[in-house]
Amino acid sequence: MSKNSLASLAVPGISLTLRVAPNARADKVVSQDGVIKISVTAPPADGKANAAAIKLLAKALGVAKTRLTLVQGHGARTKRVRLD
Repeated sequence: MSKNSLASLAVPGISLTLRVAPNARADKVVSQDGVIKISVTAPPADGKANAAAIKLLAKALGVAKTRLTLVQGHGARTKRVRLD
């Protein structure tokens, strides 16, 4: 997946549904059936997987990670993120 392959989704105010898989072999972002699937190598402890997922999503969208806010699913695999 190229760096800005999700750039068309980078609209302020949009809410995105994510499916995050921690402890993966490699970091990757895949958009499939309206859900963005993110695999991160970080463990799901102390918010490390969430932080890694936000960083990876920001890179894929071509925006700063500070513009993304995790609004739902802090302790779950399915998450909702808002782009400010």
